[in-house]
Amino acid sequence: MHRLLSKEEQCRLTPAQVIEILKRGNREFVHNQLTVRNNSELIQNAAFGVFPQAVILSCLDARIPVEDVFHRAIGDVFVLRVAGNVVNDDVLGSMEFACKISGAKLVLVLGHGGCYAIKSAIANITMGNVTQMLSKIQPAVLQVQTNFDGEISTQNEAFTDAVSKLHVQLMVEKIRKESSILHEMEIADEIQIVGAYYNIHTGEVDFFEEEYPPTP
Repeated sequence: MHRLLSKEEQCRLTPAQVIEILKRGNREFVHNQLTVRNNSELIQNAAFGVFPQAVILSCLDARIPVEDVFHRAIGDVFVLRVAGNVVNDDVLGSMEFACKISGAKLVLVLGHGGCYAIKSAIANITMGNVTQMLSKIQPAVLQVQTNFDGEISTQNEAFTDAVSKLHVQLMVEKIRKESSILHEMEIADEIQIVGAYYNIHTGEVDFFEEEYPPTP
């Protein structure tokens, strides 16, 4: 039976262990090895406080049910959702709250294939507040366009995937650059900030490998 993590158990977790928990949960999701949970009991217990393992920034896209993708239950993870998994001041503040105040050990930026926000940025859509949101994706579009060998089009899955993956990496860099709190916590090995990519065809999540801990 699934139970909520205690504060002591959360404190003992390392960022690497949390990554392995999420990887294992994703394998269980992909292979339909799912646990039957007593959600009514979890809701009642969670009312007294929870100690999540990670904070996950995901796209708004309804095809990516974040807790299910990692086979996590109530109280296991903080989830931030915004179209195109873009980072802004409110997202950074929420991540700082999750890690510095609430003790989460991992910041995960989760991109995905077939992202409509990515395609809208490629198509240079302008509309109300959408324009400002998509402007945060444009740096990835421009960088990939410069070196991409193939059709530059929203219809080319290889191109849109390349933009999506680079955008995740740029958002990870943005978090480190614009949040001194999170960057210092990562340097101290208190948390890890990573990117990952969800395959909408298979349900699999690939974690991006990079230098860790990052350069101060």
